[in-house]
Amino acid sequence: MGETLLQTTVVGSYPQPDWLVNREMLSKVVPRTRLKELWRVPEPWLEQAQDDATLLAIRDMERAGIDIVTDGEMRRESYSNRFATALEGIDDENPAEIVNRTGNRTPVPRVVGKIRRTRPVELRDMQFLRANTGKLAKITLPGPFTMGQQVKDEFYKDAEAMCMDYAQAVNEEAHELVKAGADVIQLDEPWLRNNPDEAQRYAVKAINRALQGLTVPTVVHLCFGYAAVVTGLKPTGYSFLPQLSDTIAQQISIESAQPKIDLGVLKDLAPKKVMLGVIDLSDPAIETPEKVAERIRAGLKHIGPDKLLPAPDCGMKYLPRATAFGKLKALSEGAAIVRKELG
Repeated sequence: MGETLLQTTVVGSYPQPDWLVNREMLSKVVPRTRLKELWRVPEPWLEQAQDDATLLAIRDMERAGIDIVTDGEMRRESYSNRFATALEGIDDENPAEIVNRTGNRTPVPRVVGKIRRTRPVELRDMQFLRANTGKLAKITLPGPFTMGQQVKDEFYKDAEAMCMDYAQAVNEEAHELVKAGADVIQLDEPWLRNNPDEAQRYAVKAINRALQGLTVPTVVHLCFGYAAVVTGLKPTGYSFLPQLSDTIAQQISIESAQPKIDLGVLKDLAPKKVMLGVIDLSDPAIETPEKVAERIRAGLKHIGPDKLLPAPDCGMKYLPRATAFGKLKALSEGAAIVRKELG
């Protein structure tokens, strides 16, 4: 990963252009099933349009000075549904409905057979990213525990067995992504903190299976949900965090700028590296580099500079693009201020 202290990165997503997706539709949902009506570009030209949008995202991250870039997840309707619905054993055409704690109904895929990965899903995404940047490149996959929470199981009747098959599918995909040039593999696992009792039983085992044998740095990301979708006060602590020190992931990515969590929890994660959220995505104002530097210094009270990677709290998908770029520039400049102080 090189010797740079305080390497900056993003969680994964970057705002998709208005000409590519219906952002008003996007603002109302984080889809679990496919939502093809989200795309504004007809199918024959969609891949080309997604390529162009991906180039815009890569160049914005490079111009902002970000050290570890992604493809901005321009080809995805949500962080999870593209990979999760591409597996054998999943019926996405005839979804079930899940009612959450707030009474909202969400269409979700049904698991109707053994979950298997029968083809690459994000391979071309990684090849395109690698061909178009010389920077360190990261690609994200939905984690096995989170995917298991976003479906209606009509086959296994055993959540752990189902998640272990998800983990094997993720692992097969991740190995191909590394061969295609991924410098970092990240698993998105926001549902760990939604169901900590179930997570306690088998999430670490599933995550370790998903990351088994990978030779590049690996990350597990957890958060409290997109600021644009999860409104109101967020918790000030994670219900499933110290347990992640038992995973084989080298890095844990946590949201901290918006919820203002007690950063003492960073000590629970030793000896992991921590991707620390220092950009508040609920605030439409662009942070000053000094504000970002202040948040980084707060993290450094609990963890060494060789173990801290400053990042936004979560994916930037729901922000206006100008705001996202400004925040990334402030992230880069804020890290530079602290790097200089460290000598």
